[in-house]
Amino acid sequence: MTGATVHKTLMRQEIEEIPDAAARFLTASEALLASAGQALKRKNPAVVVTIARGSSDHAANFLKYAIELGAGVPVASIGPSIVSIYGRSLKLDRAAAIAISQSGKSPDIVAMTEAAKAGGALAFAITNTPDSPLAATADYTVDLKAGAERSVAATKTFVNSVVAGLALLAHWTADEKLLAALATLPVALRAAVDCDWSPLLEALDGHQSLYVLGRGPSLAIASEAALKFKETCGIHAEAYSAAEVMHGPVRIVEGGFPLLVLAARDAAEPSVAGMADKLAAQGAATFVTSERVSAARVLPFAVSGHPLTDALVLVVSFYGFVEALSRRRGFDPDHPPHLNKVTETV
Repeated sequence: MTGATVHKTLMRQEIEEIPDAAARFLTASEALLASAGQALKRKNPAVVVTIARGSSDHAANFLKYAIELGAGVPVASIGPSIVSIYGRSLKLDRAAAIAISQSGKSPDIVAMTEAAKAGGALAFAITNTPDSPLAATADYTVDLKAGAERSVAATKTFVNSVVAGLALLAHWTADEKLLAALATLPVALRAAVDCDWSPLLEALDGHQSLYVLGRGPSLAIASEAALKFKETCGIHAEAYSAAEVMHGPVRIVEGGFPLLVLAARDAAEPSVAGMADKLAAQGAATFVTSERVSAARVLPFAVSGHPLTDALVLVVSFYGFVEALSRRRGFDPDHPPHLNKVTETV
């Protein structure tokens, strides 16, 4: 995407593994996902709750939009500290609970999942560690089958977490269009790996702060992007809805302020592209993944044939970009300071 390196970082290697990791998961997990989807259909939940932190919480936020759009069921994120710190229980007999954790080891995530199940929820664990404490807690464990992820920054586990949730949704709702898009998703992911966002590298030189905008499922991708800017590059990045940015944050968008605007091929694309042009007209250095603009600069993007998966593939192009940005700034994206691969909070 941004030029080959003599020695590839672990992060870059893992980004390049994303298409194969997704294909491996989809092939190996079809029967489990179909069974879990039927369990959701029988439960007929009035609400879905999610339990996650960090990148996993961004995956959960993506699934919030997907489930609300695809199943018409509201989704709420539960703070794990409700149980682990405050010791309260929740009434979840009409709920399904989806816990997402790459390691499956964080005590507060495990405790909240146990409490959700005890409160009556049908509990799902999405994890890359099928023998973890979290997996032992859930009614259904969805093994991400992403393979070992050695870089501190999560990439392929994030993508597979979203793929797992989308597949679960598709089987629950018998959504043939989404199932078909997932079947061909590895091809789109490979195209996303090859998208060249190098013009944004130069545009960020000398900047230590930026906004990342999205709307709907792409807002969850914007949140994940903002986290990766902080993790791998030490850049202060904030994620906003392309609508919410007008409620105060727009004040500082002027004079070359950098903006990365993530637009997917969905119903929100016209409004997101329109906001990109509006902010470019204010003087922002605006880059957007849409061709429906006149003032903002267009970044290449891959398409997958479905609005939800179109939003997901954006993160793969971003990952390739931010890994290159980290190296450009003299950092090691595999070993960011003050961070560990497994974070265990209570």
